[in-house]
Amino acid sequence: MITTLSRIIHFGFRNFWRNGLLSTGTVIVTLLALLVSLSLIIFQEVTNKAAISLQDKIDIVVYFNTNAPEDQILNIKQSIESLAEVKSITYTSRPQALQVFKDRHIDEQSITKAIDIVGDNPLEASLNIKAHSPEQYATIADSLNNNTFKPFISKVSYDKNKVAIDRLVTIIDYVGRGGLALSIILSVVAGLIVFNTIRLAIYSNRDEIGIMRAVGASNALVRGPFMVDGMIVGFLAAILSVIFAAPIIAFLSPYFTKFIPGLSISAYFYTNLLWLMFLQIIFGVGIGAISSFLAVRRYLRN
Repeated sequence: MITTLSRIIHFGFRNFWRNGLLSTGTVIVTLLALLVSLSLIIFQEVTNKAAISLQDKIDIVVYFNTNAPEDQILNIKQSIESLAEVKSITYTSRPQALQVFKDRHIDEQSITKAIDIVGDNPLEASLNIKAHSPEQYATIADSLNNNTFKPFISKVSYDKNKVAIDRLVTIIDYVGRGGLALSIILSVVAGLIVFNTIRLAIYSNRDEIGIMRAVGASNALVRGPFMVDGMIVGFLAAILSVIFAAPIIAFLSPYFTKFIPGLSISAYFYTNLLWLMFLQIIFGVGIGAISSFLAVRRYLRN
């Protein structure tokens, strides 16, 4: 068993070096596919951070009539707070709203004088509601249409924000589907390239394989070296993809930080370096092994 395995590995490395030009081309193409897969992983992190940043800016604000009793407003707050979709609720009373308004326009004397002339506080109490995810705002808005709440509510900002919320949900959905589709397409392309490379290697070694089969070599002994060849291609491409990605990420990281404050793709890359390396190796070696297996299997059936 050990002798057979050592022979398979030895012949696999020999095939890789013997087909130097073909092996190099296959490594390069597989490397490109793995670079795209790695960029998709990084891009997923960027879109997640962007989505979180946008979600923090999206909310539903419920404004109450100026004559609505505070205890009734707090009861409504408690009812809405019990919904599973609600992440947080912030209550702003009428006096607090007035103080915030004055602080915001402290340098605008005309506005301050107008408030003083009015005398009574014209601002409404409000509830600022945030959901766990954008698609949950519609459920919260439906709950606010309760007939028990309507006499006290002046307006709800959901209709105003609905377009932005729906657009965010659509963008997140498209990014996820697009990334998955692109990964599958590139995996198939890389697999086909490895498949055809192994087929060429089989063709160039057909006389040697014929002799091996004539002397009674098992299918495993014939298939094994080519699978090792494909796995070497995938392994080298995976290692090179991480090495090549490092300077690119270091260059692009400051630009992403300007776009999304608090995001550092460079920090994410180095923090998760071992995990990313592991994923790339699994992906690369998997493509090489499966493609090689299918190529040799097709040959052995002929």
